[in-house]
Amino acid sequence: MKTAVNRIRGVERDIVQTPQAGDTAPYYEPQGNEIAIFEAAYKKRLPIMLKGPTGCGKTRFLEHMAFQLGRPLVTVSCHEDLTSSDLVGRFLLEGAETVWQDGPLTRAVKVGAICYLDEIVEARTDSTVVIHSLTDHRRRLTIEKKGQEIEAHEEFMLVISYNPGYQTVLKDLKPSTKQRFIAINFDFPAEEIERKIVFNEATGISAEIVHQLVAAGRKARLLKDHGLEEATSTRALVYAANMMIAGLDAVAACQVAMVNPITDDIELADALMEIVQAHFSA
Repeated sequence: MKTAVNRIRGVERDIVQTPQAGDTAPYYEPQGNEIAIFEAAYKKRLPIMLKGPTGCGKTRFLEHMAFQLGRPLVTVSCHEDLTSSDLVGRFLLEGAETVWQDGPLTRAVKVGAICYLDEIVEARTDSTVVIHSLTDHRRRLTIEKKGQEIEAHEEFMLVISYNPGYQTVLKDLKPSTKQRFIAINFDFPAEEIERKIVFNEATGISAEIVHQLVAAGRKARLLKDHGLEEATSTRALVYAANMMIAGLDAVAACQVAMVNPITDDIELADALMEIVQAHFSA
């Protein structure tokens, strides 16, 4: 899959992925009827909201669907400094001239790409307001600085994601915004599916190690809301498996992938390491 990265002020702006001849679909293991829901929404060009914890497969799911539908995917990682101009576009100086440069959302609207606003609640409020006219019958993007309205390409689709566990009074989508989307709920997969994911994502890992690793990860998740703010993700399990394949011993691999990244609390780290050692004892 071809990838291009554009930068503004040295900050990653958006990633464009376009299916190429000979590419294989990004691996994704279905957990329910999410594929059927997405396909139905795409037929009617309804905007979609993906809800779920970090590292549970939301982005991979969307990459898989974009490939299956044969549509380019424009991904924007939202953050607190992201403005509507970063999405829509801005005037820039080129030599002695002022020229307009389309933002990622505008480009996606024009070419009929799937535009993915990842972790939308992290963006500034004015960034979410600009998408409203794209989420109803109008399917138009207003570019106020140019005094223009652009009708969305017939293949254009808007997808957003967020982690409900991070929502606060100050950082959450308004109910009026949420109701503009078809929502698909994600969670960490069932144990058997999670084993399949880790086994496929970590080529060369043994089924026995995968069984132990997933069991340890699922046990570690029980510490969520008992002092641990973030649960051990499926992504973290895949990272641990790959570190093992690279030659690191199992306990050390789990520590650097599943323990160190999610807590600085010594007692919580010790509790997590006890779980790891119990599953990988000699």
